[in-house]
Amino acid sequence: MLVVTACENKKPASAATAVKSDVKYTCPMHPQIMEDHPGSCPICGMTLVKRSGQASEGAGISLNTVLQPVNSTVISNVEAITPVQKDMPTKITAQGYLDFDTRTFNNIASRFSGRIEKLYIKYAFQEIRAGQRIFDIYSPDLVSAQQDLIYLSKNSAQETELINAARQKLLLSGMTRQQVTQVVKTGKAFYSLPVFSPYEGHVHDTPHDQVSGDAPMVAGFANNLPLAIKEGMNVAKGQTLFNVVNPHKLWAILKIDQSVIASLKLNQAVQLILTDKPEKTIAGKVDFIEPALQNGDKTTSIRVYLDNMDHDLKVNSLVKAEIQTGTKHGLWIPRSAIINLGSSKVVWLKSGALYRAHEVNTGAVNGNEMQIVKGLAVTDSLAINAQYLTDSESFLKTKGHE
Repeated sequence: MLVVTACENKKPASAATAVKSDVKYTCPMHPQIMEDHPGSCPICGMTLVKRSGQASEGAGISLNTVLQPVNSTVISNVEAITPVQKDMPTKITAQGYLDFDTRTFNNIASRFSGRIEKLYIKYAFQEIRAGQRIFDIYSPDLVSAQQDLIYLSKNSAQETELINAARQKLLLSGMTRQQVTQVVKTGKAFYSLPVFSPYEGHVHDTPHDQVSGDAPMVAGFANNLPLAIKEGMNVAKGQTLFNVVNPHKLWAILKIDQSVIASLKLNQAVQLILTDKPEKTIAGKVDFIEPALQNGDKTTSIRVYLDNMDHDLKVNSLVKAEIQTGTKHGLWIPRSAIINLGSSKVVWLKSGALYRAHEVNTGAVNGNEMQIVKGLAVTDSLAINAQYLTDSESFLKTKGHE
């Protein structure tokens, strides 16, 4: 009995000793010191440390795991999450700016050639009313046409057709009926003819390509103070002198990324926030989606029509927008769990101690969450931070061109 008992106890003792001897402790300052148990260095008294290159007890990482290719797998203890199946209200975020509604633009052009004798509009953005006198002009052609009417009225009163034709010529040239009647009644021509505005709004300078010099631009117009048109200048027939804009009508121009343009529709609700007045929000809707991309622009522009009756909104103010696009049902994960490689999107699936690269297809975006339409299940576990694990150049080259 005693012999058998002794033999039975020796096997576990020798096995324990063998396991213990596999772990060695050494001194950081004196590497020649090598012990099979923790303690202090007999030379300097420093605490012995475990020799590098040894697996920690209970690490649970096999040699096969360590030898996995680095361009597709990563060993990490980064936090893991699971996808969530739910209904999510979706929205598009965008940035843009306020501008004049060009549908309200009206040009005031010279209907005859001549010289500006008197100018009653002095500066850009001056407010004018319909029927307001804006300038006086001397036109030799118009004076000659007035004299023709005066001569016919005095010497050929029976030639009604000729008189009516002469009157109509003056009316088509821009004279008012009251002015033509006054010419016939007094027998005197207007050598300095008053011209009145047919529109109401704010005066803008002519477009930049019609103004000499390199004037600064505001909303597509030269912001000259005073205006480019001056008293004493000669103007040609048909030349645009002013633009009159309705300041009560503006629109917000928003830039939408191409990745979400498919979910954008007309009449979707839009909430605008002014960057200089974050407490002020403006409700609107998608009124127009531009059908073509601008040169060099990778975004699609949309317009939201706005009323500005109180003149609270200023042109060129920056705005942020949220566009409600509906509700999406599906798997949702944080955007940080996905890395975009251009031609594909990748997450890191957890498998034991390993994270393995896995391609997925994404759908709608809502704030910091993204919908997964293909490639994941509810039971999958994946890294919460994909960018943290994607630090291998070989991985980027390999996955980016698959």
